[in-house]
Amino acid sequence: MPNDRLKSYLNLHLIVFIWGFTAILGALITIAADIIVWYRMVIASFFLAFYIFFTKKSFRIPWDVFLKLTLVGLLIALHWIFFFHAIHVSNVSITLSVFSLGAFLASLLEPLFYGRKVLWYEVCFGLIIIAALSIIMQVEVAYFEGILYAFLAILLGVLFTLFNGKLIQKHDSAVITFYEFLAGVFFISAYFVVQERFTVDFFDLSFNNWMLLFVLSSVCTAYAFTASVGVMKKLSPYTVMLTTNLEPVYGIVLAYFIIGGKEKMSASFYVGAVIIVLTVILNGILKHRSNLKK
Repeated sequence: MPNDRLKSYLNLHLIVFIWGFTAILGALITIAADIIVWYRMVIASFFLAFYIFFTKKSFRIPWDVFLKLTLVGLLIALHWIFFFHAIHVSNVSITLSVFSLGAFLASLLEPLFYGRKVLWYEVCFGLIIIAALSIIMQVEVAYFEGILYAFLAILLGVLFTLFNGKLIQKHDSAVITFYEFLAGVFFISAYFVVQERFTVDFFDLSFNNWMLLFVLSSVCTAYAFTASVGVMKKLSPYTVMLTTNLEPVYGIVLAYFIIGGKEKMSASFYVGAVIIVLTVILNGILKHRSNLKK
């Protein structure tokens, strides 16, 4: 029904807006990136466990699948750690502009996972994006460390997305994510134990940090994830992909108005960021037309 599609489309924009707001929360939370990720995965795991239990889904998965989910959980944990660290050493605008590379990286790595040919226009778009990033790096050289961590984060993000693309075909998405989050908690906890970081101070957070972490874990992680799954039942993959590409736009605009100061970049930065976003959107349009011809 048209009304259902319209509601789903508006809900999708809300979800993408929430994902863009995630970066803002990462900048506002005043604890280390790896600690943010530990709390995020712990709290989100509880929300997902309640969701799975009350929807009467089964927690059972085959042992070989569990091992795969453990690996993916590690990738997710590292992805988020690098993501938040990039924000802390640079800012939200720099980090999200680099995240626009995600669609291009996926177009290059996808053939290795699914055995298809690399499309010529994807390579051309990739060169344009690299040129745009070089503009950003030349004028914002002080943020080079943030750019590097953001690139590592989006590379890991593409990898775990491709792995999940295969796992989701045979298993429930909420259950998969639950075990991936648990695996992430396990790996980070093991690292903290070795580093002797589980102290009284570790759990002594300010009220503001607790509230921001709660919003990050519940709204931006558990809710956004489950809602995105529901939206995909009504909308085409193309619509979902194209709308998701607006995440950097939402995030950069929000950062400019909410944080200000540190987020106000040079004119050349915004030129480079606009080129990247427009290239990603054009890539989605051409890919959609190619699929229609097939």
